[in-house]
Amino acid sequence: MRGEFLPVWSDTWRGIWAPLAKHSGAPADLFSELYRELTPVIVPGPSPEHLAEIIGDPVRGRAAFRRVKSDTLLGERALVEFLERAHGVADDLGGDALANRYFVLVEAFLSKFSLRYDLRRPFALNPTLSGVFAGLVRELKDVSLRDPHIHSLMIDFEEALRDLHADSSSGRIRICIQKQVNLLEALGQNCPGVASNTLGRICDEVGSWPHDKIKEAVKTLYKFTCSYPGIRHGGTPETALRDIEIKDMVAVTVMLAGFTPYLAHQLDSDIIYRGQ
Repeated sequence: MRGEFLPVWSDTWRGIWAPLAKHSGAPADLFSELYRELTPVIVPGPSPEHLAEIIGDPVRGRAAFRRVKSDTLLGERALVEFLERAHGVADDLGGDALANRYFVLVEAFLSKFSLRYDLRRPFALNPTLSGVFAGLVRELKDVSLRDPHIHSLMIDFEEALRDLHADSSSGRIRICIQKQVNLLEALGQNCPGVASNTLGRICDEVGSWPHDKIKEAVKTLYKFTCSYPGIRHGGTPETALRDIEIKDMVAVTVMLAGFTPYLAHQLDSDIIYRGQ
């Protein structure tokens, strides 16, 4: 599950649309009007003549709306925009009562399928923090598929992360962090103007930083991986305050992941935030 509407579009019929149509304030032409609003999202969409026939007949409107499949929809972002417009359709056709019923149904649907949105009134689907992070990981995987070397390092990192389930020892945690740094270095090497192959020097060569302090934060994390014994090198044992633990893995990997958009120029941050 990607936490998005598109993969669960077929479930919206039972979870949202059919219950909405049963509301006492729902008019007979509800689905005709919803279908009219949905057509810009459908590829290919109906001809103007065919659309006029469908929206002119409530029975055909309901059937046409229900037949729409997820693989004919333009994308997640376009679908979300339709869902937001549908609130206006409900309000126009049935007033506050129908619009509020629609709000409640969508809110319950979000909760049931753990989707990546927070619903706010009057009706706005806003990405959540967990949704943005999931979008970052998904975009990173998509980018890795375009380069065999980066893809292999992505697999190494994911396998190291999974290995912690069976063995969360300090040694395994160090390997996991090491694999992530290897991945970031490969991503950074692909940035325009970068000639170095170590993360610290790559940070000095990429031109994506909004402020020097952010660059220094990444370089400091890199210095930690070089200094802590057994992550990148033998390290400096006297600088380690304690044995590395699973909470360090969570903190460091999340921090490093958060800096990925600065080091992977192919990532589309707008898609990460809003969806494809």
